[in-house]
Amino acid sequence: MSKQPAFRAFTKELFSFMEELSANNRREWFQENKDRYEQYVLQPSLEFIATIQKPIMKVSPVITAVPKRVGGSLMRIYRDTRFSKDKTPFKSNVGIHFRHELGKDIHAPGLYVHLEPGNCFLGAGLWMPPSEPLAKIRHAIADNSKAWKRVREDKKFVAKFKFDGEPLKSAPRGYAKDHPMIEEIKSKSFAAMATIKQSELTSSNCVATIVDYFRDSRPLMRFLCEALDLPW
Repeated sequence: MSKQPAFRAFTKELFSFMEELSANNRREWFQENKDRYEQYVLQPSLEFIATIQKPIMKVSPVITAVPKRVGGSLMRIYRDTRFSKDKTPFKSNVGIHFRHELGKDIHAPGLYVHLEPGNCFLGAGLWMPPSEPLAKIRHAIADNSKAWKRVREDKKFVAKFKFDGEPLKSAPRGYAKDHPMIEEIKSKSFAAMATIKQSELTSSNCVATIVDYFRDSRPLMRFLCEALDLPW
């Protein structure tokens, strides 16, 4: 694969294109504007992924950044409409997922960049994991509540990240309703989100800013990896 050019910043044209796509979410419109998609969205996203490869390894050597059009860190712009009432064919955002090196084989925590006009954010952790890893994380919280509290009270982490997702309405099977950590154990997701300004993404400091955010997510990522017996 040819080397991607160095990335400087995302551009206003990327966000303008995504805004227009949201208003014209049809295959015909996309085909007519596919060159703009390639120029302003696809190519800069691949350049960003290639440029962040080395810096993100300083966050953790197990996090991968793969600049491929298909099968890498860049998520598909095409929506899977098979089981959705919403049949619009394209996503209104750019999603970039930096997976754990074992993430293709098992459910593992990862890092995420979400580019959408008026709704840009970064993510860290595991969103709605299936039953087995979810049970392991809940057990780790119950068994080592002090370590989990250190995550929730880490000043740099909580200054930027907020947990997302609806909890269970009642205690999961095997846990008493009055367990001291029951509110944490009831969580169905262990993903934290950090809002990031569009101006930060169009700045020449874009890569360094994102890496700083991800660095501050390390307490959560480390806890989840240890709970799942994964390297960090």
